[in-house]
Formats: sequence, C-alpha cells, structure tokens
Amino acid sequence: DMWVKAVEKAGTTDSEAVQRALIGVEVPNLTGGKAKMLANHMISKPVLIGEIHTDDQFDVVAQTPEVNGEAWSGLLSESKNLIADWTPPLNCGAYDKVAKKCTTGAR
Repeated sequence: DMWVKAVEKAGTTDSEAVQRALIGVEVPNLTGGKAKMLANHMISKPVLIGEIHTDDQFDVVAQTPEVNGEAWSGLLSESKNLIADWTPPLNCGAYDKVAKKCTTGAR
C-alpha cells in the first residue's frame, strides 16, 4: 500500500514527513499496472471505459495506459493558471503561474 511504502521511505509516521515521502512512491493498481504519486499529490492511473449491463455489472471496452492526474483544470477560468507542486521550491497546492505566488495550500 502507498502509505506503508511512504512510511518506510520516511522512516517515521510523522504526517508531514510521510506526505513528503509519498512523492514518487509506486504501488500496483487494480488494473495490473502501477499507480505513482506525483509531485502534485495526484496519482497516475489508467482510464477505463465500460459498457454497463442491466444487472449493474460492466465490461471494460477500452483502457488507456496510466495517465497522470492533474490537480487543476486548464479548461476552467478560475483554475487555468494554477498548478500543484509539493516539491521545493514551490511546496504549494495552488500555485498561480501568472501571479507567481501560492494562493492556498502552502506548507
């Protein structure tokens, strides 16, 4: 599990140390690939498209390779200038690339 690997990497259960250690940790995902914690605190994972049946079950009809998760959408005006990067020097969950400052979530 990702948390266990991050604790082992950090050498402690201190929450801030574990959060820093999470970046780069990879674990098997449920689709047979790997989930990796990215610097934006999102994970990589495949996208699955399914066909739903009347019995509430589904068949996967298409699947991508692992896709990197994004913390902010470039399609929305309120977040188009934001990125999340929890590594130095930013250490920020909502860094405004235009204003060049962390708007929230700084540590």
